Amino acid sequence: MLSQLCKMTLRAAGVAGVFVLTYVSIFNPMSSDAGEVGELVLVEDGVSKAPIVIFADAPPKTRRAADELAEYIEKTSGARPELIEGEPDPIPPSAVWVGYQPAMDSLFPDLDFDFQHPEEILIAANENHLAILGRDVWNPNHLVVEFSRRTVHGVQQEYGTINAVYTFLQDWLDVRWLWPGELGIDVIERDRIAFEPFEFRYHPTIRARSGLLRFSATAGSGYGISYDWTRLQRLQLGSLSIPGGHAFGSWWNRFHEDHPEYFALQPDGSRGGENPFPSAGNVKLCKSNPAVWDEWLRDVEAQLEEDPLQQTFNAAFNDGGSSGFCICEDCRAWDHPDAPLRRFRWRGLVQEYVALSDRHVTFVNKVARKLKEKYPDEDYYALMLGYGNTRSAPLEAVPDDNVIINMVTGFWGFDGPDKASLIGTTHGEQMAGWAEVTKNLAWRPNSGSPGGFFQGLPDVPLTKMIENFQFLAECNIIGIYVDSVWEHWATQGPLYYVLAQLTWDPSKDGHAVLEDYYRRGFGPAADEIREYWELMEETRNAFVDKSGSWRVRAHYDELPEFYDDDLFARAEEILDRAANQTTDVPEIYSQRVAFVRAGLDYTRLAVEGRVMIDRYEESGEQDMQAKEKARAKWEEIDKLRQEHPLALNWSSLGGNRSPMQADFLPSISTRWR
Repeated sequence: MLSQLCKMTLRAAGVAGVFVLTYVSIFNPMSSDAGEVGELVLVEDGVSKAPIVIFADAPPKTRRAADELAEYIEKTSGARPELIEGEPDPIPPSAVWVGYQPAMDSLFPDLDFDFQHPEEILIAANENHLAILGRDVWNPNHLVVEFSRRTVHGVQQEYGTINAVYTFLQDWLDVRWLWPGELGIDVIERDRIAFEPFEFRYHPTIRARSGLLRFSATAGSGYGISYDWTRLQRLQLGSLSIPGGHAFGSWWNRFHEDHPEYFALQPDGSRGGENPFPSAGNVKLCKSNPAVWDEWLRDVEAQLEEDPLQQTFNAAFNDGGSSGFCICEDCRAWDHPDAPLRRFRWRGLVQEYVALSDRHVTFVNKVARKLKEKYPDEDYYALMLGYGNTRSAPLEAVPDDNVIINMVTGFWGFDGPDKASLIGTTHGEQMAGWAEVTKNLAWRPNSGSPGGFFQGLPDVPLTKMIENFQFLAECNIIGIYVDSVWEHWATQGPLYYVLAQLTWDPSKDGHAVLEDYYRRGFGPAADEIREYWELMEETRNAFVDKSGSWRVRAHYDELPEFYDDDLFARAEEILDRAANQTTDVPEIYSQRVAFVRAGLDYTRLAVEGRVMIDRYEESGEQDMQAKEKARAKWEEIDKLRQEHPLALNWSSLGGNRSPMQADFLPSISTRWR
């Protein structure tokens, strides 16, 4: 029932009583006859009939979206519409209006342009005009923001019109962005583009979306290779920013000498000193101390001085989810005696104690109220993590309306128990518990690398992730932050694609999205490509089931048992059949099959290279033949990199650039050069 209610809300978002149609039923230009009464014609016989009108002084990213709209109309029809900035005089008989402009009130007398929801979009056509717009919010004095790794121009707080343009291109013009780069763009050519009157409204429930592929977010770390793709998929330009880390890592160095009372009381009676537990970066605080609340607020003021556009302020306890928490009477008074037992560690002491969810919700409520008192007219949030010994939902404390709970649950591609739970509670049960007590719930999984996810192997739990998203939709999450998606497109691309589509609209049928991906991407070879990815998914699941799905790094010495000669022969045979299906069709289909094959080639070389590394190390570094074979595998991989630069995120596989990968293939590149 909850799923159905969610779908109804998503599809009917906006004005009550508006009947929302899908693009399939309202737009089939190939079946429309020229001159049909009431039809809006944008392009006829390759000739543009309607210019694009964008509102005057549009921010840079919004203007770019208008340019891309013109570009894709041209790619589709061969006709590039004129782009007009500002309201034209006279008004053209037909036009595409991008962003709200006063003239639209008379051109669309039945439309309500007063958006009630964050990021709400509106796409509507009558027999003369097309409107593509959404709720836009920006500060003209802060359009340029200096992030740590890049300067971003055109920063807005809401990008409704931009996301409306990309929705129109995908759902009405049938454009697909399957993966980054030209090879991943799929356009259906037609010499006529026309619509019957329609109205479509939508607002995304997941407002913080850039964390799905966070390395390619607006302020990405520099590791990403999918910057444009995330924008076109409506991931990058959300209306809410949710941090994924911990808040107090610098506090020990800043305050322990002058304010030891800020820090957690330990069983040995210490708070300050020179030996914090579990470490200086992961030390815990005395959350019941009002001075800590005031210091947090002073940090917020400093953050706003640096970035006046910031909305969400981290109040999540430091890493080490079971270590070093405060045992003072005031902090313990916030704990619920009936909370489930968890295991805690202090220096020299391990003890069972109740989960701290009620304590940490009480703390984040304290600072959130101070935030609201200080900035009563701003839409600011305080954030805490549901992590470690706060994964279970609180029993009594209720998060305030300006508190976001970022749940660090581990069901990325599986739905097993939380290994730290003493009673076998699953991550899903914990997530559902929080969904009962807060309307501001975000999902922050540690994706880990159970099947070689970080290392670029085909770690593609497609079916399980679609099921995960159906559950997340029922939990009404408002944000996503994944640690981490490394953007390995030739080995994990279908997974990224379906997750992007479901993040924008969780009510979609994920399996239908995958079917569309196969058909649009590979045409006559769609069945074979589906068969290939199903084989990769089956193999991945078998490997993970044996090695342990909860592991951050799986037992890679077991890889050859699953990724063996038989598996590679079966996969090659499938891709050979796929290639044979693309001999008498446009070349792009064979090129895309070759792109997928590059991922298979990498997987084979990676597994074989790992075997050679193990053999060399087991010999006490005496087996020089294994060493040379490992070097040869890396050289073949390097050729793949040059031939298919977007097949994998090659820089993340470089060993010293990404220490997280150091236990796998990169040791070939760093040790044997």
